[in-house]
Amino acid sequence: MTIAPSLLSSSSSVSHFLPRLPNSARLNVAASRSRAVTVVAASVTDLDSTTIAVLGGGSVAALATIVSLTDPERRRKLQAEEVGGGDKEVVREYFNSTGFERWRKIYGETDEVNRVQKDIRIGHAQTVEKTMLMLTEEGSLAGVTVCDAGCGTGLLSIPLAKEGAIVSASDISAAMVAEAEMKAKQQLASENLPRFEVNDLESLSGKYNTVVCLDVLIHYPQNKADGMIAHLASLAEKRVILSFAPKTFYYDILKRIGELFPGPSKATRAYLHSEADVENALRKVGWRISKRGLITTQFYFSRLIEAVPM
Repeated sequence: MTIAPSLLSSSSSVSHFLPRLPNSARLNVAASRSRAVTVVAASVTDLDSTTIAVLGGGSVAALATIVSLTDPERRRKLQAEEVGGGDKEVVREYFNSTGFERWRKIYGETDEVNRVQKDIRIGHAQTVEKTMLMLTEEGSLAGVTVCDAGCGTGLLSIPLAKEGAIVSASDISAAMVAEAEMKAKQQLASENLPRFEVNDLESLSGKYNTVVCLDVLIHYPQNKADGMIAHLASLAEKRVILSFAPKTFYYDILKRIGELFPGPSKATRAYLHSEADVENALRKVGWRISKRGLITTQFYFSRLIEAVPM
């Protein structure tokens, strides 16, 4: 499922995500020379693991001394045990239940979203827009085969089909696929409809001119992401487009701060990825990065890359 990479949103997407922070929560930490570093949680009503903290009154580095107070890995293990599996099972369960309702709202047009959710909606829309620009700047998409891996509610699949692409769209969540298919039927002629299926990244097959996977890697650690990137590249003939939550010292500390305030609702695990690691995974299977982009709003952070065969 496409999840926006956000350090302050609800699970899935730059997307990417932190556990829900309590409304107006504040944590004061003594810094050098008794300077206080205050972590102020933004209002995150109806948010979960993608919520980001707003920092003030000092450097982020000073907060590194407190992240050891959390034990996110223990929570992650318990989460996996509850659904009887690992990351994949957690993601499937979440996006077929509470995550589906949350992200359908964020990716929809309803006004029933808070400030953070609206910002994430804007950020993800910018990622989709930049992806479309990457895909169309070299020519028409008419007749071009595209695999939209982790299609979510169809925010990329539908614009691709409108441009004449032959789209195969998939998601690990049956609820998301049903929503995307319903929206596609409302907006497209029957002959232009994408082919939708419920499937995880590792089980996808076929050959496509282009494979796109937006805001999905946030759900998987680097060792699993490497295999997924290699598999996606094996399906593509001309190009692969990926977006992921970038791993930097700053974003990593924000993510860990969010884990100090785990919300009561279940959400997926969030993993940041360094651009160097993603580039290395592509290089191992004979691909190189040809284009790069970065999408940032107040609460959404996503690195966008296009790769081509070496």
